[in-house]
Amino acid sequence: MASIKGRPSEEKHMEPCKPCETPDVLTTASGIPTGDKLNIKTVGKCGPLLVEDVVFTEEMAHFNRERIPERVVHAKGAGAFGYFQVTHDITKYSKAKVFEHIGKKTPIAIRFSTASGEAGSADTVRDPRGFAVKFYTDEGIWDLAGNNAPVFFIRDPILFPSLSHAQKRNPQTHRKDPNALWDFFSLCPQTLFEVTHVFSDHGTPDGFRHIDGFGVHAFKLVNDKDEAIYCKFHYKTNQGVKNLSAEEAEKLAASDPDYGLRDLFDAIKKGNFPSWSLSIQLMTFKEAQNEKCNPFDSTKIWSEKDYPLIPVGQLVLNRNPVNYFAEVEQLAFEPGNMPPGIEASPDKMLQGRLFSYPDAQRYRLGPNYQQLPINWPQRTCVANYQRDGPMCLFHNQGNAPNYYPNSYCGPVSDPKALEHRYKLSGDVARYNSADDDNFSQVCEHFLHEMKEEERQRLCQNIANSLQHAEPFIQERAVKNFMAVHQDYGDRVRSLLPQLSGKMRMLHL
Repeated sequence: MASIKGRPSEEKHMEPCKPCETPDVLTTASGIPTGDKLNIKTVGKCGPLLVEDVVFTEEMAHFNRERIPERVVHAKGAGAFGYFQVTHDITKYSKAKVFEHIGKKTPIAIRFSTASGEAGSADTVRDPRGFAVKFYTDEGIWDLAGNNAPVFFIRDPILFPSLSHAQKRNPQTHRKDPNALWDFFSLCPQTLFEVTHVFSDHGTPDGFRHIDGFGVHAFKLVNDKDEAIYCKFHYKTNQGVKNLSAEEAEKLAASDPDYGLRDLFDAIKKGNFPSWSLSIQLMTFKEAQNEKCNPFDSTKIWSEKDYPLIPVGQLVLNRNPVNYFAEVEQLAFEPGNMPPGIEASPDKMLQGRLFSYPDAQRYRLGPNYQQLPINWPQRTCVANYQRDGPMCLFHNQGNAPNYYPNSYCGPVSDPKALEHRYKLSGDVARYNSADDDNFSQVCEHFLHEMKEEERQRLCQNIANSLQHAEPFIQERAVKNFMAVHQDYGDRVRSLLPQLSGKMRMLHL
């Protein structure tokens, strides 16, 4: 973190509610002492103010610019800091130094969030939860941005803007629109697994400490022999999964909208440090070729029976942010940040995020967002040929050459950091994956992973939302649930007043 007047920010203003015996001298943003902060300059006691009152004009000009664009998705969030510690050796799979020996600790930042609400929305609304981890490794930043579900709504990133728009506000009424939401869901059956997750008990978790996290996508691990294997990341809460009922969540949304943020902050403040166990699933290239479904489809899981979890380490959060804006709002995740030994897979959603995330950060925070203290790598030096731009915060790499190659000792490439070489073939086209078995895994989950009372609550939660959509949209959605399993569709239909009444009329 940057320091203020020579003192680290962690040591300054940690207890803002306590009186201070020796406060600092008030200054302008340029460090000039200020004589009076309570009264503007005027011509006479009742006269107009003067433009020369730069204390006032600077204060107002900065105030007018305090808000930066909020995140398009995952706008409301909570963050905390701690460490990742290796507990099991996986060096035979990955050469990444973050895993290099048992006991190794790496600083981390984690941001939890709701997905579709605005920055001021309630923490307990029914929504996916973001679970994004930034590892400050010896080889630069590793960003693992996931969710509290092992799957996502869609498998093709071209649908992402529409998915987001359908969950947000109607362009005319500026209200949440159940017609748009369920029109999109029902026209895209690939959403069924994540819809089932969001409308289950997991859609209203009890704060952030009691959720599991998933990297969702397949990644690739590469060892020091340049041998590669596909991988999925899981982080299981050591506090135990705990969810709120729909009624509890609705009540808290009104009485304590910052419930998740408060719960996390207070727990850490009391020394009750939350933790998660990081595990991986592994799939060989040959197994990936022989899989009956696309292993790079983010709407599907890898069976833990076929690909069991392998323990790796522990994530522990033991520090709250000192300043929310500096350390959480400006915390920026970039899935393309992967140190040597961790690489991308062909997962289309991951490939799309490799572009969309850094592009969003450049819009939201500026082209030098990596230079913000919270995003700056803590354990390695940055040496490249990027220069200048708005808000260049440091020495701009001094007088080092800004072109490559050069003869003046500028940074050079390291062959040890080369990516794994692999072969690809195929015709370039826009392949339609909309009908790639959207039902089998959902059926398996509905029948064998959910208890009877959980299935009842799932269907009731769906009906409570779906009943506000047009009847033809309800019919289409029910048809999709029927395709998963007859019982799933029948239960939802029976709970929809318009459709259940229609069925009763048909049987008269």
